[in-house]
Amino acid sequence: MATQIQTLLIDDLDGGEAKETVAFAIDGTSYEIDLNEKNARNLREALSPFVSGARRAEGAPARGRKRGAPQRPSRDKSSEIRAWAKAHGLNVSERGRIASHIVAQYEAAQ
Repeated sequence: MATQIQTLLIDDLDGGEAKETVAFAIDGTSYEIDLNEKNARNLREALSPFVSGARRAEGAPARGRKRGAPQRPSRDKSSEIRAWAKAHGLNVSERGRIASHIVAQYEAAQ
């Protein structure tokens, strides 16, 4: 026996049949909306002056990451932090993740 699954997109604005899902983000929050061709065009036209005046964000946050969440230090920086922590008598492992409180102390001292 065969099963066929069909996904029908419904326009989130007018309730009719949608043709595409449009993704956008503002103020650090990502959104998706299902729209028909006309509503998708209207959205793009409305955002066009802002998009043309904007710059692309480099290294956009990974999905699910909260705005302002601390980033992990790079490999090179990790070795600096480990050396600093050892010099200041803090217990830090040779490998793996460095505890956030040690990273915070390191950054505060810089």
